[in-house]
Amino acid sequence: MELEIQGIEAQEFLHVPVLSREVIEGLAVSPGGHYLDATVGGGGHSALILDAAPDVRLTAIDQDQDALLAAQKHLAEFGDRVELILSNFSTYKYTPHSFDGILADLGVSSYHLDQPSRGFSFRHTANLDMRMDQRQSLTAADVINEWDEAELADIFFKYGEERLSRRIAKRIVERRPFQTTTELAEAIAYGVPRQYRYGRIHPATRVFQALRIVVNDELKSLETFLAQAPDALVPGGRIAIISFHSLEDRLVKHGLRNSSLLQVLTKKPITAGEEELAQNPRSRSAKLRIARRVATE
Repeated sequence: MELEIQGIEAQEFLHVPVLSREVIEGLAVSPGGHYLDATVGGGGHSALILDAAPDVRLTAIDQDQDALLAAQKHLAEFGDRVELILSNFSTYKYTPHSFDGILADLGVSSYHLDQPSRGFSFRHTANLDMRMDQRQSLTAADVINEWDEAELADIFFKYGEERLSRRIAKRIVERRPFQTTTELAEAIAYGVPRQYRYGRIHPATRVFQALRIVVNDELKSLETFLAQAPDALVPGGRIAIISFHSLEDRLVKHGLRNSSLLQVLTKKPITAGEEELAQNPRSRSAKLRIARRVATE
């Protein structure tokens, strides 16, 4: 399971796996099975899959180098039962009929939100980055400082579902360039009405979501994954996908339902119970959908 990634050091990668029991039950992990964790993160779900039955093998992929290094450490006890691959789940080469189950947890990890250097959160002052894959060139700063006002308003509305998208885009263009997350968040906060500024969520929340989605091309990648992954399941194999906002969940819902290779097993998404919500508040928006590969002639 040795992973060679040059130029970075392992850092603490905290990601509490959500809906753990429901995921393992949904995948119906079986002895000797081969499973794919398409978004391994720190390896929380992967460890549960490997522990769920004897002789389970796991292929684990992630586009984030830090995540893979953390997973390598977390899953070291499983030895050669684990293969780690640096890849986005949309560009991974899926081999037909190769997995008994596939898991994708689409959530942003606590590590990404809490690690200032990655620029995902406005709670810390950091460069406007937001790249999951540090090898790519496009950053949040490029989008904010170079895209025109209409483009910004469009992505804030489409990917952040931000109703004040045009007003916020106008404010950003007037005040740019921006270098840091907190500079941008402050400009957004003082560019909206006072009652909006002190609402339930920070007024920059939806803009930051939109930027993250655009920088990482998240929705297009998810569409590609949904189109390709089902063919990699053996007949009877299962796919489980956890989403965290309505744009993702809508794609997952329709992608699973419209696949001729799948039978949807969850009429409604599975959500966290009261006990998990109390222990991990970030699980409140998690939605799990599961489908099974049907036999084909």
